[in-house]
Amino acid sequence: MLRSILSGDVAFSDLILYIISSLAVIFLTMPVHEFAHAFTAVKLGDNTPRYQGRYTLNPFAHIDYIGALCIILFGFGWAKPVQINHNNLRNPKRDMAITALAGPVSNLIVGLIALFFYNLFIYLLTLTSVIIFGYVSIFFSFVAQINVYLAVFNLLPVPPLDGSRILTAILPYKYYYAIMRYERYIYFALLILLFSGVLTVPLEFLSNLVLKGLRYIAFLPFRFLL
Repeated sequence: MLRSILSGDVAFSDLILYIISSLAVIFLTMPVHEFAHAFTAVKLGDNTPRYQGRYTLNPFAHIDYIGALCIILFGFGWAKPVQINHNNLRNPKRDMAITALAGPVSNLIVGLIALFFYNLFIYLLTLTSVIIFGYVSIFFSFVAQINVYLAVFNLLPVPPLDGSRILTAILPYKYYYAIMRYERYIYFALLILLFSGVLTVPLEFLSNLVLKGLRYIAFLPFRFLL
């Protein structure tokens, strides 16, 4: 999105809709993402998220402001990671991976729902020619796109993203903790790669593949209507 804005390829109305949809993701769907982690962890035996005030949909309990800025600028970003004590989990390696996967899965579900409403308002637009339906459909299209991008981005196997926690189900603990010792440095390297645009092309490619699949599923109920 940042490249499109700088090149002047984005209409002003689309830019406004993109910013509004980004804020909706930050304040509405990112809390769902983090609550999915917290909810899953609690159900699997660890009450740490509840004690730390993360077992909530309150967006201000979850916002990471650098991650939120990245969502607006790039469509990729993150919230504050939910802390989980693996010692409290019934099956630590398996349950850490399940808990980590819950966040991206929640984004894909929200993205699918957004695409359903995108198709619904496109259908209403064809029936009524009410222009506002077109703008609302664009809003839901951006919401879906950002959610899918977040899901794919967070599955990268690098800290502090969810994919790094999924590694616990694959790597022996000694190798996993050896990697996590350098979490802060990896985090800054991730920021550099993100802001330099190195990650943009491969992430957009993978995200667009996932988005294409979700669009196909979301369109099925409307196949015989449009």
